[in-house]
Amino acid sequence: MPLDDRLPCGPSLSEDPVTAMLDDRSPVRTPPAAEALEAELLALVTQSRAQSVDDPFRNPVLAVTLAITRRLDSAEIGESDLDALFEHLRRQALDARAGRLRAYVGLGPDAAGGSEADLAGRLVAGIARRDGDLEAFRDLVGRTAFAAVFTAHPTFGMPKAVAAAIAEAASTTDAVARASLVAKAAGVSSRPDANISLDDEFDQACIAANHGRSALDRFNGALLDAARERWPDRWTEIVPKPLAIASWVGCDTDGRTDIGWWDTLRYRLISKRMQLDRVMRDLPEVPATRVVRELTAGALDSVKRQLAGAPLLGTKPSLEAVHRFALALIIERERAQVDSGPLLAGLTAAISAAESDEDRRAIAVLRSGIAAHGLSNALPHFRLNASQIHNAVRRVIDLEGEPTDAAHRRSHLATINTLLNDVQPVAVDFGALAAERASAARLMMTIAQILKHVDGTHPVRFLIAETETGYTLLSALWLARHYGIADRLEITPLFETASALEQGIRVLDDALRNPHWRRHLKRLGRLCVQFGYSDSGRYVGQLAATFWIERLRLRITELMVQNELTDVELVIFDTHGESIGRGAHPTSLADRLAYLAPEGAREKSQADGIRVRLESSFQGSDGYLMFGSADLARASVARIAEHVFADALTDEDAFADYVMNDAPKATGAGRDPIYAEPDFAAEFFRAARQSMEELVEDPGYAALLGTFGPGLIDKTGSRPAARQSDSGGPAMITHPRQLRAIPNNAILHQLGFLANSLHGIGRAASRSPDLFRQMREDSVRFSRAFRLVQHAASVGDLDVLRAYIDTLDPAVWLERARRTRRDARRDELIVVADALERLNLAPDLRRLFGRLTCDWLSLQTAAPDLATMPVRLTLLHAIRLALIHRIWFLAVHIPSFRPQSGITREGLLERFLRLDIDGCLTLLDEVFPITPDPTLGLNFGEPPGPRDVGTYESEHATLFQPIRRLFLRVREISGMIQHEVGAFG
Repeated sequence: MPLDDRLPCGPSLSEDPVTAMLDDRSPVRTPPAAEALEAELLALVTQSRAQSVDDPFRNPVLAVTLAITRRLDSAEIGESDLDALFEHLRRQALDARAGRLRAYVGLGPDAAGGSEADLAGRLVAGIARRDGDLEAFRDLVGRTAFAAVFTAHPTFGMPKAVAAAIAEAASTTDAVARASLVAKAAGVSSRPDANISLDDEFDQACIAANHGRSALDRFNGALLDAARERWPDRWTEIVPKPLAIASWVGCDTDGRTDIGWWDTLRYRLISKRMQLDRVMRDLPEVPATRVVRELTAGALDSVKRQLAGAPLLGTKPSLEAVHRFALALIIERERAQVDSGPLLAGLTAAISAAESDEDRRAIAVLRSGIAAHGLSNALPHFRLNASQIHNAVRRVIDLEGEPTDAAHRRSHLATINTLLNDVQPVAVDFGALAAERASAARLMMTIAQILKHVDGTHPVRFLIAETETGYTLLSALWLARHYGIADRLEITPLFETASALEQGIRVLDDALRNPHWRRHLKRLGRLCVQFGYSDSGRYVGQLAATFWIERLRLRITELMVQNELTDVELVIFDTHGESIGRGAHPTSLADRLAYLAPEGAREKSQADGIRVRLESSFQGSDGYLMFGSADLARASVARIAEHVFADALTDEDAFADYVMNDAPKATGAGRDPIYAEPDFAAEFFRAARQSMEELVEDPGYAALLGTFGPGLIDKTGSRPAARQSDSGGPAMITHPRQLRAIPNNAILHQLGFLANSLHGIGRAASRSPDLFRQMREDSVRFSRAFRLVQHAASVGDLDVLRAYIDTLDPAVWLERARRTRRDARRDELIVVADALERLNLAPDLRRLFGRLTCDWLSLQTAAPDLATMPVRLTLLHAIRLALIHRIWFLAVHIPSFRPQSGITREGLLERFLRLDIDGCLTLLDEVFPITPDPTLGLNFGEPPGPRDVGTYESEHATLFQPIRRLFLRVREISGMIQHEVGAFG
């Protein structure tokens, strides 16, 4: 739509003095109330959408943006009006999110009351009354079948206080209390806390883990109650631990050099202290517990002394400080306990000696928690990258070519096998650890010291990102043997990239052909694999990713049967985000769990007699919300338990609200049409994948993500979203791989079109539209997966995306300049158009929009019931575009200056167009200082040379400060959009 700035008289806001000087003839009007302003603007969006139906050349979002711009110019909307409107919009977004959170975890009106007892009773009732029935129940609940893993991905997209308020609001049934909580949260910014540190992430993970542990205690207690009713004389023989809590916060060194080994040890000591604190808090003070209480108290005191000597995060401890810390760990080792065996024995003895069932129950619950978690509040997961493994082994192996070079695959496998034949363990001490420089070797030594001096109860998980060859697994095994921890280390490949999902079975097959690897699995009793949904989703599309992951899971089961490993437990760790673009199901936690563990894969494992342990990630602020309060954690644990024990409870997999007709009754995987039509599934997901891969290689897609996308989002972790350029500011993105998966996905949220969940589905559906509709109607598996598409459509709008693309098109700005009646505005528009012309983004972006539109039209034809973006979310995009345009109008008035650090005025303006506002303002503060030259008036013993004696208060007041305030509001809207969409990235 041609844009028109025909404002007869256009004074700006008082905070926008440049335009005010251009035209100040209009009177200032009384700011409208926030509610009234919202109603007017929402009506404007609705009206603009309706008009666009009859005017295909009109962009309804840009039309609203222009209308808002005019009201900003005429001072009908001022800063105070925007702030009041934002608070009002935040309140609605937060209230809706709290409601969705409550529904997502299935928190009923009674705040999960009684759900544990009901579930436990049903499990006991499902055990047939016969000899060995107690043993059958003990086996059913005594094996850990699921772990919730709290990770520290950079998705802390909201302040801690806001997250806490959302969780509390979602937990209450009191409407007045909920409204008060939401109002309080709406009164502060939605932007994340500044300078988020690893300590901050660890603290938040601990809050979620503590809620999770308490919920597990309640569930284990309910299992014991049900067992006591059935077996009143033997119930204390049961040690229920079907679920566990784990975390990799502080243990994830993949791509990070800022985490010292002393940091990891400190975090593990804190986790140990929390576990011992829990025992001291919950252990009944009765004579039967005196011995175990003294044991625990002594261990706790020792751990506190060890922590007192631990270096703090971000410090570079001296060798003396490291030495003192090491000695504290060693000296206090025996009293601090390094294995849960003595504590478990003490608890078992206390149960036998306790006089009341109430005391026996409390002690038995603690015993279950210790049995599942050892001396840790949450089980540790360690992670690094395959390249770090390869680099560590290079010191003892001379490889020809890279480890991933297929041409040398067999020679590499033979070489590492020779090393494994002769490896001998070496001693590990803190001195060697302090001196080690190779990251993989250092992490192995850190784990060895943790197992030796902190907690050696359970084997620890060792995750390897970007595993694409069996050589990587065998190299990790060599390192583990070299440092004497092979029998305590669960080496786990991560399959996430497109090539890894295709080649994963070959990776495992190569490893399993090696006798050392097979013996390693037999000794551990587990084969662990990790599936990633972030990179797979962004490169092949989220729906296609779930198909390839399920296919790989089925093939792993077949491989275990072929290698006679059916007595080995299969551990599957699904690492996904909290948004649909990174693998989280939008409807409910129950559907999320079922989506990650499809019916066909579950039935295949059961038929082959393979025990499966499932693990699932909960990431950052969004994921921790499900454990953000005691009630939310109880509900989440109840949903997880229902999923784990689904076969023991029911044969049904209801999927109401997914399909277009009534769901079929008791649909099992064997009767699900998606498994009966393997050709359709393969062709459908292959077509979707091909479309997404073509999109990823489209230059316009990189331009869309990288031009000002990173500028729309705040830093939500410790890593930058993109690489930096040598001249300062963000480097121009030329391919999506230059962005990490989380900001990639977050930018799509912010641009109003979730391409990684939508694109390619139209093309795939159009190949067989009748069968596509049949699958939606009758297939549980397909319909559940398609719900991601439905949600993506409900928070996306091509009109919104087109508005952002048109904002980067110089032709649109020139058309706007042609139609405006304001000379000053015309000049601004022309300057912006010239700068955009230099960026030369429009041709690629136009072609990209055509590609996306064609597939969307096919999808609309195949699924005409898809929802559209809500009016309120559309309004947020329109307001933000108006603010971005206003920043650009001010930027064109920045005075000329001499090049600074290679940056010219023209280059600076281009950075403004890419929303590198903070970087630009930092540079402008140097170029145009607001404080006088400190050398003025000082006698340096010579005739004074030329100095810039002026200051630039006017430029700061009329340009830089208004730009800064506008950009703060741009980012504030980004925070509101994440709440409307339901996740950061």
